[in-house]
Amino acid sequence: MTTTSATAAAADTVDDMSADPTRPEIQAATSDLRIRALDALPVPSRMLDEMPLGTPRSDLVTQSRREIRDVLAGEDDRLLVIVGPCSIHDPKAALDYANRLAPLARELADDLLVVMRVYFEKPRTTVGWKGLINDPRLDGSHDVNLGLRLAREVLLGVLDAGVPAATEFLEPTSPQYIADAVSWGAIGARNVESQVHRQLASGLSMPVGFKNATDGDIQIAVDGCITAASEHTFFGMAADGRAATVATTGNPDCHVILRGGRGGPNYGAQDVADAVAVARASGLGGTVEAGVVVDASHGNSGKSHVRQAEVVRELAARLADGEAGITGLMMESFLVAGAQAPAPSGLVYGQSVTDKCIDWDTTADLLRELAGAVATRRSA
Repeated sequence: MTTTSATAAAADTVDDMSADPTRPEIQAATSDLRIRALDALPVPSRMLDEMPLGTPRSDLVTQSRREIRDVLAGEDDRLLVIVGPCSIHDPKAALDYANRLAPLARELADDLLVVMRVYFEKPRTTVGWKGLINDPRLDGSHDVNLGLRLAREVLLGVLDAGVPAATEFLEPTSPQYIADAVSWGAIGARNVESQVHRQLASGLSMPVGFKNATDGDIQIAVDGCITAASEHTFFGMAADGRAATVATTGNPDCHVILRGGRGGPNYGAQDVADAVAVARASGLGGTVEAGVVVDASHGNSGKSHVRQAEVVRELAARLADGEAGITGLMMESFLVAGAQAPAPSGLVYGQSVTDKCIDWDTTADLLRELAGAVATRRSA
């Protein structure tokens, strides 16, 4: 075959394929070669109709979002405290925790704005259990339909207890099912440089914290805040389940979270001052410029729940001494101290299946200590 005839034959082949690109033999040869299954998800709007937020819950979300924004921007002198399990694996234990937290949050409301950690999606460094939405039975069955419903049920239950909810956003489509019930969001250290997550944050309706990178880099978190404050257009999903082009206005209420890194902790007074300086140098203003949220867990405690409590007490003492720049604090806490391996049965009730958590009694003591520190700072 000459070059000319070979080119013509190739053109004929292309023409044939473009005439009918849905031919089974073509799809079988090139598509979904590594896909084991494709299962339909419920339409978001239908789930929201079946499990509506309702007026009282909506009012709590709206008010708490505004209060969180004011605290983070320095317009409210309380301390934002995001406290709760590292991840939700048992809805009953999560609501038990919420019902214990609610009266304490009301008691300390003059000094602390308490928001419960209600995390359903867990990014992994390699592999592992990815959270209630991904695998609600903790057995590898990955019933995401059930996971989404359980997640929404838990959020509604937490709001019914009178506590605002915080969560980390991982999957770009999950907010359609749960974001209306969330008062504060986070972008984790593993995703802080992701364009997808920065775009996602730009359209979220609540304040969003960007954690420093796993290596401790602060500038990446600041860059995430700057990016999320801008307008974006990207691929997404509409409430009716259709693929859609999403155009956002930008989120001005993003801020930096110090969580430590491979180089060690970064919750010290100089670390906080340096992070605030980096944020202010960005010129973005608002919650970025006002201060940072300090995560007492993760790299700042070496994932030790005992050390985490010590870090919180150190931060409380510094707040009482008048240290500026800390607008919020995060704690991983559950009913029982420590952690256990995820399993479909035989678990200790109220104990984390991911990172080690502080127990409830210690948590209550720490919250009161933080409230006292804020009151002391105010009086000084």
